[in-house]
Amino acid sequence: MRAAGIEAVVLAVRGMRNRASDADFEAEKTAALERILAGLGPDSLSSDPILRGYRDLHTRFGFSNRTFLASSEGLLGYALKQRRLPQINLVVDIYNLVSLETRLSLGAHDLDKLNGNVTLRLTDGSERFVPLGSPAPKPVRAGAYAYVDGANHVICLMEVKQGEGTRITPGTSSGLFIVQGNPAASAAQVRAAAQRLVELLGRYVGGEVAFLAGE
Repeated sequence: MRAAGIEAVVLAVRGMRNRASDADFEAEKTAALERILAGLGPDSLSSDPILRGYRDLHTRFGFSNRTFLASSEGLLGYALKQRRLPQINLVVDIYNLVSLETRLSLGAHDLDKLNGNVTLRLTDGSERFVPLGSPAPKPVRAGAYAYVDGANHVICLMEVKQGEGTRITPGTSSGLFIVQGNPAASAAQVRAAAQRLVELLGRYVGGEVAFLAGE
């Protein structure tokens, strides 16, 4: 999907010690959130070049930004309104913080729940997709870019919504992480976000990192 300006770094981390939370990370997250919120407002969200890059990408593929909002923009909007970040579990909270810091969309999937290799491709409408938090599959429109596993399951629709079946839980020990950019984000910015993710994961949950693409 490089022709569309979609750059991504993909890495696998095995042997993580995930858990509900960590006091030291919570302190780091709180300090980082305060710094970010000090310079954040509705105007800055609408004018941010990286967020605008995702909107332009959606428009290019024929998807409304009212319905399809990049996960990073949704997270920033949540932080601006609630003055906090959602607390899910340590691994998820770590990649959410990196997303907040960089404006880039990050996602993670339980490696043990994936079916075969994952590819980034255009959908044809035959794929199975159970969105995060949904009890049942939802129709997949043809022509979206999506991360699809070997069983034709969408694990992430664009950089908008992850799948329920591969979500990270407190018991997850191996994860597949995707840091995705857009035409407004340089390859260097995407790689820097991936390195920040690796740094925080190494500090708080450990594990062995292997870069699979984009590094």
